[in-house]
Amino acid sequence: MNENAPTVTILDARHQLTLHGVTRAEDSFTVAYSISPPLPEGPDDEIPVLLTLEARDELGNEYTDWGGAFGLSPDGSHTEGTISGQPVLPSGAGTLHVRLTFLRDGDEFPYDVTLPVHRTD
Repeated sequence: MNENAPTVTILDARHQLTLHGVTRAEDSFTVAYSISPPLPEGPDDEIPVLLTLEARDELGNEYTDWGGAFGLSPDGSHTEGTISGQPVLPSGAGTLHVRLTFLRDGDEFPYDVTLPVHRTD
């Protein structure tokens, strides 16, 4: 994992979110992340946690959640996941201001992070 990746303490300081970067796709972009310790996943665990994304680049373009996926890492030590946004990032965008909101038992836990976007122009 990238030692310089932005990290945020989340969910009542019980977990640490690490953001591993932004990847462009033809019609969207994806933010990769990990959470330690892992989020609850099953009915025997705590209340499940969902994640939503809102974003804006430094050019003023706004982006909305386009879904994601997460699961337990192979060694069980953390949650690994991705969350996507649309529309596609323009080639000139260099910074993405992301609001990740965790939803748990009717409560919202929003966190704001700024991520660099590797330029393609």
